[in-house]
Amino acid sequence: MAAKAPNILWVCTDQQRYDTIGALGNPFVSTPNIDSLVGGGVAFTHAYCQSPICTPSRASFLTGMYPNATHANRNGNDFFPNAYPLVTRTLTDIGYDCGLIGKLHLASAYRRIEPRTDDGYRYWQYSHAPRDDWEHGHDYADWVRSKGYILGELNRNPEGVPAELHQTTWCAEKTIEFIREERDFPWLASVNIYDPHPPFNPPQTHRERFNPSEMPEPLFRDSDLEQQTRLQAVDFQAKVRTPDNLDIRSPILPQTPRQEIEAVGARDAKTLKAAYYAMIQLIDEQLGRMLETLEETGQRENTVIIFTSDHGETLGDHGLIQKGCRFYEGLVRVPLIFSWQGQFVNGLKSDALVELVDKAPTLLELAGLTPPEGMHGRSLLPILRGETDANHHRDFVRCEYYDAVDLRDHSFATMYRNERYKLVIYHGHEEGELYDLIEDPDEFANLWHTPDKQDIKMDLLKQSFDASMFAMDIGPQRVGPM
Repeated sequence: MAAKAPNILWVCTDQQRYDTIGALGNPFVSTPNIDSLVGGGVAFTHAYCQSPICTPSRASFLTGMYPNATHANRNGNDFFPNAYPLVTRTLTDIGYDCGLIGKLHLASAYRRIEPRTDDGYRYWQYSHAPRDDWEHGHDYADWVRSKGYILGELNRNPEGVPAELHQTTWCAEKTIEFIREERDFPWLASVNIYDPHPPFNPPQTHRERFNPSEMPEPLFRDSDLEQQTRLQAVDFQAKVRTPDNLDIRSPILPQTPRQEIEAVGARDAKTLKAAYYAMIQLIDEQLGRMLETLEETGQRENTVIIFTSDHGETLGDHGLIQKGCRFYEGLVRVPLIFSWQGQFVNGLKSDALVELVDKAPTLLELAGLTPPEGMHGRSLLPILRGETDANHHRDFVRCEYYDAVDLRDHSFATMYRNERYKLVIYHGHEEGELYDLIEDPDEFANLWHTPDKQDIKMDLLKQSFDASMFAMDIGPQRVGPM
């Protein structure tokens, strides 16, 4: 371990888009505490998840390996295969005290508490989702019960769970408890807040702060109806609709109570966006409490703070809500902010293409370790410390989808995105997507079938195929010629 290895406060929300932070250009949200991290740290404006679904994304950024290598490339898996060690396990082995607060989701939590893997967490406060589906082992539900309430009953309230009993608040409470523990060695707190995940039911106190009529319109044109109809065979949680009546009912969550869905109220994009921003405001408030605790305990200067999310949310863009086998910017591009007082550059907004797999090697290097040979992630420390060009890290980024949710098509797809173009291949289908992100940053003009773009498409297909092959797990180390 490095002589002065820092503490690490790693806050990961669930399903938060990249364009939801005030300091990064959204005037409709209220995120003063996240904004303070942007002002006092490094914000990567083009950070991409490695899968637009929870388990493969989380397995990827916790190991530094692409989903194809982790063998945890779908939601609903029986167990986590431990093909590669979690970064928390590695840090624990060298003396870090690691704590998990909230969601882990490396294996299925359907009708059971998710089985733990060799995760390295000493402190364990588990909440897969803010539902009452588990009789035992759901620490958040037990906390609500200790306050004299029943989580299942609160979830049926059209006004949402009160802020003081919310899962976001509970995450902050338990993180503060962990931070305040006395210890003589560094710690890592992995804080996994469930929001702003659907069903878009923030506390009423926060919902009423955002007027739907004042919300921006989603990215939508009538041509999206035709485009998504062509892609309708490819798995997605929702069917295409106009933004005034989005399809928010999830076919993969039949256990979600009808009351939770109805509590959302109107299903138009502006109402859902207002609720989404309200959830993010509560997240920001509770992040502020964690930051205050670092200050009060004298730990802020020696704590690296990371704010990020596992993947995004379509939120009405292109007539879609929720997630699945698509790769639009709102779904695969997420916040990624690092802050360490006196050690990292202040106020840097880097446009470099980066991937969430880059977090694991960054954490290893912060602790004084050398990332293992063959790790797909590449450390971000040179940019964070101002030692290299802040606007270049990778020539391209990748995203993978392997039958990630149990829907009819069992779709497979890959995304390859360089500084100008994004190519999406729906394997086994004739349809794909190709966008010129300089000319068409909102991804309305699909060039896949455009005659004069076929040479570009073929070149990108080769590059994407090469990238997939070079990212393969090729097995044990070679020790001889035969």
